[in-house]
Amino acid sequence: MDRTIFHLEASPGWGGQEIRILREAQGMRQRGYRVIFAVMNGGRLAEEARKEGFVAYELNFQKGAWPYTLGRLVHLIRKEKVSLVNTHSSLDSWIGGLAARLCRVPIVRTRHLSTQNKGGLNSRLLYGKLADFVVTTCAAIVPEISQKSGKPLSCIKSVPTGVDPLRMEASEEEGKAFRRFLGVADTDFLIGTACFMRSWKGLGDFLDAALLLQATPGLKWVIIGGGHQETYRKRASELGLGNSLHFTGHLSNPAAALRGLDAFALLSTAHEGVSQAILQAAYLKKPLIATHTGGLSEVCLDGRTGIQVPTFSPEKVADAALLLMKDKELCRIYGEKGRELVLSRFTLKKTIDEMEDVYRKVMKC
Repeated sequence: MDRTIFHLEASPGWGGQEIRILREAQGMRQRGYRVIFAVMNGGRLAEEARKEGFVAYELNFQKGAWPYTLGRLVHLIRKEKVSLVNTHSSLDSWIGGLAARLCRVPIVRTRHLSTQNKGGLNSRLLYGKLADFVVTTCAAIVPEISQKSGKPLSCIKSVPTGVDPLRMEASEEEGKAFRRFLGVADTDFLIGTACFMRSWKGLGDFLDAALLLQATPGLKWVIIGGGHQETYRKRASELGLGNSLHFTGHLSNPAAALRGLDAFALLSTAHEGVSQAILQAAYLKKPLIATHTGGLSEVCLDGRTGIQVPTFSPEKVADAALLLMKDKELCRIYGEKGRELVLSRFTLKKTIDEMEDVYRKVMKC
């Protein structure tokens, strides 16, 4: 049986979605599959894939280029003897799904965000006709996709992006070094969030919670990550948060920063799947504060691994922060349970195992 998987990605960016695709490809290659890519012109995933020794084509997935791109994809599917196409974003799912259908090659559609899909004809075509199987990264949207697309639940599965423990090892001393870099004392309680800064990551609520507790001695806050930094740096300055809140910018490996935290918060208001950052923090035994958005509630189990708060509720975030700050034993319990949860359900090996199960099922159809 041919075992060539063809990943299509119209997004030119580099974030959790693209990293998931590359990590999965590496895992599947180790299991004997051949993996190739077609990425939007200039997309960083193509560059990173080539660094890892993969074949990566660059195509124009914009609608105006679809006639040419369709012909190119059909040619590549036949030339590379592709046995399965995996699409990831809307544009590549439409044109890639059509190309795969013309070549009679099975299609897996991976949906990385938890946003609602449009429904109607759009959903019935994109998830029904142009996909043999749909993979999501959080369980919350599985019933909705089934209902709107008409695809049976047996052909939809949530496969969260798991943590690779080998990439997350950071010593206690590295964590302390991170705190010293920020100027945070050993006795301070440091609450952090980590993300690519976007409007829906709840950073405004994070800043407002820090403002509410600004007078609390020994409480510090940090935002780890790149993205639209200037917006939030300006807001922090306007709020007068001063030395109580820090920004690190993008860190290529956030393990040491996460190790240095006393608690981790992710307050996303939309779109979120099962965040890598919250999984990494849980693996490193950090008590969690999170909204119920998307897949966050699968990791921040209220009263077990952390504290769930409503979206847009900085007051509740502040209450949770104070509770954790005052109760070290509760932090320890939440941290231990969080690591147990990650090791049992959210490792990269489990992700690869479950994706291989999907691929085997689809390629037999």
